[in-house]
Amino acid sequence: MLALRMPWPLPALAAWACAWLIFVALQRAVPPVAALLVACLLGTAASVLGDSWWRRGLIAAGFPLSLALLGAASLPTWAWLVPLSLLLLVYPLNAWRDAPLFPTPRHALQSLAVQAPLPLGARVLDAGCGLGDGLKALRHAYPAAQLDGLEWSWPLRLLCALRCPWARVQRADMWKADWSAYQMVYLFQRPESMARAAAKAQAELAPGAWLVSLEFAVPGWLPSAQLRAPGGRVVWLYRMPRQPQEG
Repeated sequence: MLALRMPWPLPALAAWACAWLIFVALQRAVPPVAALLVACLLGTAASVLGDSWWRRGLIAAGFPLSLALLGAASLPTWAWLVPLSLLLLVYPLNAWRDAPLFPTPRHALQSLAVQAPLPLGARVLDAGCGLGDGLKALRHAYPAAQLDGLEWSWPLRLLCALRCPWARVQRADMWKADWSAYQMVYLFQRPESMARAAAKAQAELAPGAWLVSLEFAVPGWLPSAQLRAPGGRVVWLYRMPRQPQEG
């Protein structure tokens, strides 16, 4: 993805510049509030280029903050709630405890089927699918699988569904959804989320099913296998029921 090729702070500078260009151009044709809305929407959409919460917030907030500091537009007080509302729309508060929008590298799972073979038509879940990069990597590994994605943010869910029309993408809380129908659950979360994910997998996944995590291991669990993904990241594979950690 472009975000992975642009060193910080270039994603922020590019997003702010584009937002300003859109705002200036639209002011000649539409009311200032409408121009603000479109420019802020662009900045919020571009926030996916950030690789952490504070960088995404900075990308989204940069244009309206600079507009306020420069006093470049006469806007009603409530108009400054627009960028905050858009940011919360894309990243709901109850999703902030989970992983930021970390895209799965394209070839990260290319050897997964060798270590974790699945039957034809097996159901595979990407829990927290974001924009669909994980689903694309899973499709490359398991072209005959039935792929599902769960995403809490409805704008991200919509974009994911558009990018992955061959998958069933739903807006749902990955922690409340039932995992029992899946032969594999894939995650790219945070280290702090792995114990919770492991407990859910242990409680709901059938014997023989797989929990797969990119980069972050389950504390206290012995992996059934490990893969070294391109770029040096590790893919951790756990088959149910779990194996206790030795020592």
